[in-house]
Amino acid sequence: MGPAHANMDVRQRATLETTRSSVSEEAMQLPDRAQAFALLTEYTKKPGLIKHALAVEAAMRAYARSNGEDADRWGLVGLLHDFDYERWPAPEDHPFRGVEILEAQGFPEWFRRAILSHANYSGVSRDSGLEKTLFACDELCGFLTACALVTPQRSLHDVRVRSVRKKMKSKAFAASVSREDIVAGAASLGVELDEHIEFVLQALREVADLLNLGGKAT
Repeated sequence: MGPAHANMDVRQRATLETTRSSVSEEAMQLPDRAQAFALLTEYTKKPGLIKHALAVEAAMRAYARSNGEDADRWGLVGLLHDFDYERWPAPEDHPFRGVEILEAQGFPEWFRRAILSHANYSGVSRDSGLEKTLFACDELCGFLTACALVTPQRSLHDVRVRSVRKKMKSKAFAASVSREDIVAGAASLGVELDEHIEFVLQALREVADLLNLGGKAT
């Protein structure tokens, strides 16, 4: 590491390293799902954040299957996209700290770039289908979880698209979730917002019990 690189902050270093090409990218192997989950839980202890990771993983896997992509790869990106957030939640650290850890563990550039790109402030554009899908699913998964939690049975099976759209208009409901990002995410995929909500909702219903949002199907 040269003097100039040593003086960079964590954001600059993570972004620089992730934009460099590597001749060995194709040879890099991702960990299996169990190893990735172990990494997630090493840095993330709060049940809500772990469930969010599982929700985004499920949505990413569903979109990968729909688009003829590798569901295991896309799922791991969803699983680990926020793994550093609990320890380093500040924008100057997340997701940059996590990307540095992933680089040290040998995760390929495309994986790290996708995670960087889901943060609007990272300076990394969303170019690939993987990157656009991660951004599109992230906030929506959080919002759908919030919608399920206020149903009588605390169930994703009781959530309907029309109720999601209605709640999106309420600034007080799940106030930390960016409605703008949800809308922009669907647009970046080239799908109608209602279609996107329904697709992700169906993906989360498949893992509803894992998310403790199974309730009683209606």
